[in-house]
Amino acid sequence: PAPRPAPKPAPAPSANRAAAAVAYARKMIGTPYVWAGETPHRALDCSGLTMVAWAAGGVNLPHQSEAQFNVGTHLPLSQMRPGDLLFWNFGGGISHVAIYTGNGMMVEAPYPGTTVRETAVYYGGLVNQVVRL
Repeated sequence: PAPRPAPKPAPAPSANRAAAAVAYARKMIGTPYVWAGETPHRALDCSGLTMVAWAAGGVNLPHQSEAQFNVGTHLPLSQMRPGDLLFWNFGGGISHVAIYTGNGMMVEAPYPGTTVRETAVYYGGLVNQVVRL
């Protein structure tokens, strides 16, 4: 009989994946915001940032904030922990996403003319749920 292939390694525990996503997001600080950008260190938009950050944690996300809102487990803001995705609704559905890094901080690609930054979570327009992957 043919030899059995080696078993695939188990996925990293969720906390390890989240830590990898946060660490990668922080490596993207200073990357220019470009709408529809998904190129690390060159051009990222908000959902491109969270997509490449979570890819480093072994999770494939779609490249669109509203689509990312529909992935994972929804939890109240009071339970947010590092790696969770934060979403904003500025009056027309989900329009922005960032990754929570802990201690009231997040990494985001804010808008054209800026770069990826780590900043305090702002609550205006923030959806009252986080998404945990």
